[in-house]
Amino acid sequence: MILALVGAFGAAVLYGVGTVLQAEGLRRSARSTATTLWGRIEAGWLYVVGLALDGAGFLASVAALRSLPLFIVESAVASSVAVTAILAAIFLGGRLDRPTVIALIVVGLGLVGLAAGAVEGPGRELTGSAAVLLLVLTVPVAAVGLLALRMPVGRAVPVLAVVAGLGFGGAGIAARTLKVATPWWHEVGDPVLWALVIYGILALAAFGVALQRGSVTVVAAITFSMETVVPAAVGLIWLGDKIRPGFAWLTVLGFVLTLGGSVRLAKFSTAESMIEQ
Repeated sequence: MILALVGAFGAAVLYGVGTVLQAEGLRRSARSTATTLWGRIEAGWLYVVGLALDGAGFLASVAALRSLPLFIVESAVASSVAVTAILAAIFLGGRLDRPTVIALIVVGLGLVGLAAGAVEGPGRELTGSAAVLLLVLTVPVAAVGLLALRMPVGRAVPVLAVVAGLGFGGAGIAARTLKVATPWWHEVGDPVLWALVIYGILALAAFGVALQRGSVTVVAAITFSMETVVPAAVGLIWLGDKIRPGFAWLTVLGFVLTLGGSVRLAKFSTAESMIEQ
């Protein structure tokens, strides 16, 4: 269980560091006067490193989901904004006010509660019609995302944030229930694997567009809520995720604290918001 927890919290660190590096890379690119392609790449290389760390964070979360319940892994990933807030305050010239420091402490306490209540074990593998259903559900999620692109900005942003949250949550469910075939190439025909890939792509695309069009705080708050609440419910009701006997109250409290603290810290998820303070 220790290694799985390291994977979950490691994913949060990787996502948090990746966000800061992407923000700094964009900031350097904006200041650069380079006119050649190589010059622009050199100015924004940190952005590429940040994207790579995001990819590593995704893989770490997938590995953690092989043996930890959805409610703790998804909550840990959402808490990556705490890492972003701290690093951005140190390296990007922002500052952490008292409410933000309190939110950081709240997130930490919430994660401790979740870790205490989690029971290690594999998720229930999805096969047959259930696996196909998980893949088919990517269609309405994608359709809503495409529809949102045609909406006015004020209405599109929250819809795109919901799509992003469902995408991240769907990817988490797929990772939790993926059956690892032997030999590995037999996995290519598994609907759950393709659901994992498609949900991941939808989530990243919708989240990126939503951030470009709307408030970071609003987008992150909606996305984190959908990303954590929906998979947690699915895992506990249908996928065999378990809470340690006698720890239900602590797990619920930890979930609420982690989600609430992460939403409060969402305003620090980009460099611009840190610098403005």
